[in-house]
Amino acid sequence: MDIAVIGSNMVDLISYIDEMPKEGETLEAPSFEIGCGGKGANQAVAAAKMGSKVMMLTKVGDDLFADNTIRNLESYGIDTEFTNKVPGASSGVAPIFVDPQSRNRILIIKGANQYLLPEDIDQAADKLKKCSLIILQLEIPLQAIYRAIDFGNEHNIPVVLNPAPASRELDFDYVCKCDFFIPNETELEILTDMPVETDQQVHDAALTLIEKGVKNVIVTLGSRGVMWVTNERADMISAHRVAAIDTTGAGDSFIGCFAHFFVQTGDILHSIRMATGFAALSVTKRGTQSSYPDKKELETFIAEQV
Repeated sequence: MDIAVIGSNMVDLISYIDEMPKEGETLEAPSFEIGCGGKGANQAVAAAKMGSKVMMLTKVGDDLFADNTIRNLESYGIDTEFTNKVPGASSGVAPIFVDPQSRNRILIIKGANQYLLPEDIDQAADKLKKCSLIILQLEIPLQAIYRAIDFGNEHNIPVVLNPAPASRELDFDYVCKCDFFIPNETELEILTDMPVETDQQVHDAALTLIEKGVKNVIVTLGSRGVMWVTNERADMISAHRVAAIDTTGAGDSFIGCFAHFFVQTGDILHSIRMATGFAALSVTKRGTQSSYPDKKELETFIAEQV
């Protein structure tokens, strides 16, 4: 395996709306779609679409969504040996509302995802040891995340932590054990209690994390681009100009693509640039995983930008 994704899967219930209803109001919406999502699963699919060998450690319910989620992961070539059903639990679901400006509002119901526990990581140890990178997010219990970070450290496997959704309970002693910390600007603001309206403010907020001992902070800023901050440098990578239709899952697409190229090349800046292109392409189509480009589409897009 190249990459292990330890994290969440969700069933995306996507409503494309003209406007959000007020309290007590009922409005008609233009369209609705059901898709496979969840931050962990999205990141796994993005890496797999680039050609990485990916294993997914996650939990599904025993409802009608479970088998479809597993089939979906396998359709991308993802190893699902440790994608297990939880008796009596619902699968995770994410009602998503997308407005005409492509902005989204998302609710998550974790369902079976909350049953992913530290012992599940130990049970998968033999296969996890063979991975070159571990990706984590915050849609599963923190204790499982901490065990995964320790496992990566014990076996010299680099760890990527995406603090989404942001939690003030996150222990930064564990964040400092990760090789890459990848928040978006909203998550950075929540975790640092600092403004992030300008690039300088983003840099200053990221630098406080570096001063705490975080190795690499990579902040995704949507249409503004990406900022990479370390003790030695601060790089701003511009976003590509595209006509955005649906931004759902763009941050996840960035992380999965970044992970693929980092495992393949070890070049952080190159990996960020490729992932920025991947995320740009993902917002030009509706949906989450269904909007992700394949390797040929990404290579063509990047070549056209030069």
